[in-house]
Amino acid sequence: MANQGASTSRPRFIGGSGGGRPTGEKARDRRGTLRRLAEYLQPYHRRLLLVGLLVVIATLLGLAGPALFGIAIDRYVDGGNLDGLAEIALLMLAVYVAQGIFTALHGVIMTRVGQHFVADIRGALFRHFQALSLDYHDRHRVGDLMSRIANDSETINQILSNGLIQFTTNILSLGGIMVAMLLLNLPLAVGTLIILPIMLWITRQVTERTRVAFRGMQKNLGWLNAVMEENISGIRVVQAYAQEEAAIAEFQRASQAYRKVGIRADFITAALGPMFTTMMIVTVAATSLLGGWLALRDMVSVGIIATFVVYIMNFFRPMRGIAMVYNQLQSALAGAERIFAVLDAAPTVTDAPGAVALADIRGAVSFDGVDFEYEAGAPVLKGINLHVEPGQTIALVGPTGAGKTTIISLLSRFYDVSAGSIKIDGLDIRDLTQESIREQLGIVLQDTFLFSGTVLENIRYGRLGASDAEVIAAAKLANADAFIRLLPRGYATQVSEKGHNFSQGQRQLVAIARAILADPRILILDEATSSVDTRTEIQLQEALLRLLQGRTAFVIAHRLSTIRNADQVLVVKDQRIIERGTHEALLAAGGFYHQLYRSQYQRLAELEAAE
Repeated sequence: MANQGASTSRPRFIGGSGGGRPTGEKARDRRGTLRRLAEYLQPYHRRLLLVGLLVVIATLLGLAGPALFGIAIDRYVDGGNLDGLAEIALLMLAVYVAQGIFTALHGVIMTRVGQHFVADIRGALFRHFQALSLDYHDRHRVGDLMSRIANDSETINQILSNGLIQFTTNILSLGGIMVAMLLLNLPLAVGTLIILPIMLWITRQVTERTRVAFRGMQKNLGWLNAVMEENISGIRVVQAYAQEEAAIAEFQRASQAYRKVGIRADFITAALGPMFTTMMIVTVAATSLLGGWLALRDMVSVGIIATFVVYIMNFFRPMRGIAMVYNQLQSALAGAERIFAVLDAAPTVTDAPGAVALADIRGAVSFDGVDFEYEAGAPVLKGINLHVEPGQTIALVGPTGAGKTTIISLLSRFYDVSAGSIKIDGLDIRDLTQESIREQLGIVLQDTFLFSGTVLENIRYGRLGASDAEVIAAAKLANADAFIRLLPRGYATQVSEKGHNFSQGQRQLVAIARAILADPRILILDEATSSVDTRTEIQLQEALLRLLQGRTAFVIAHRLSTIRNADQVLVVKDQRIIERGTHEALLAAGGFYHQLYRSQYQRLAELEAAE
């Protein structure tokens, strides 16, 4: 079975691994993505309108400054009117101070909107991850899904908090400057703006190359992040197989690829400044020459020429800003598409209309003609029929890949059957709520997952409302209390990532305590005592015997004692149940189970006897 992960309701186990690859590609449906982003921004429409008003005011104030500068030259400098010059200087100061205040205000408001928006997006994504069925998590790497919450949402935040305002301000500034220049002097404006198409063409060419460079940079950054995540997460395997050099070599390949595209992207970005500065100087020189020629013919004043020079200097700053923000916008839209792709994914396992809650069950389970396939045309189970009475223990044995784990996954309703039905106490599980089914199930896996937190918190995960006394009582029943009390801080000891500061057996004891605290009616043990020493196995077996009392149990075969005590042993092979019966009856029949026993279990028994 593929990786098991989150589902609509909280299961009794956690798992997952993998890496991600963020993207900086262009969005395929920009209009549709913008429309959906606007829907998420709807709750903030009043603040956005206020921001828009503040941006317009700040832009108009910025345009008024150069106009006042020109007036000061024509009216007061040429006329030697110092009082008038002082007054207009104070007015210009007030204009620029006001512009700064309005700019700061809209920046603060937009930053808050961006942070709230990203929090909404991340919350919606995380909630949806919990609702998506396991088949979705089977097909997607954990790192990729994490990058959508962290990286893609952050690109949207950047464009909202800063880029959108810059883009709007720059567009308004460009438009305002052109209108002001046309109103001030039409011949000089036409002569100055005639080079605008050339500037736009150059800007477009550089912008496109910048976008391509940054797209490659983000792709290679995704590769680099995936390599780091997988090798750090799997450091024990890397070191166990002495593959440190191979891991370093893989990291170096990814790092060098990122470095190459990074140099190109940074080079193009660094070239933008000098390019726009050069264009600005050339335009200022041309405007000054044209203005001087017009001034000699009394067609323009010196103040207007000075105003034009200031406007031109201000003209190139928004041009450069638009070029930079354009790339951010493309990346943000691509990130938004990746986010919406997750939000649009529908869970394949859903509660039926009118689904009822499962409560106070006896624990009878039946599989009637169950077929299942993860992918169409590739059956995993065929014609599974079984009936389990309340309180019985069923052992599932068979070769790897036969479908044992799939059977318990279907019972947990992590997947829906392709044909047939599964019933608990005579009720089809498709007519029951997923949450109520899983509240009646307890799962103890071979590879137990422990969360970062205390030992107490990890056991309490079985029932979040349990008191400390109830947690400790469950630990005692699971034979976990003794080793926990020997820890440096007892139940308050912190658990490292995935519980690697505990032994395999200790993690299993904590998992059994968690299951005891959950008090499920149906218990599933998936290789729960494998890979532990004999002494730890004895502790585990004692704890499991307490856990099994009065409960229906499905046990995927691990060691002999549980199989021998099972009420029924099911032999799964070639996607079917080929044999069933008690341990003794199957041995006496001399079939496939007998072969398994002789080839594997008898050898284990000999080793145990030797110990």
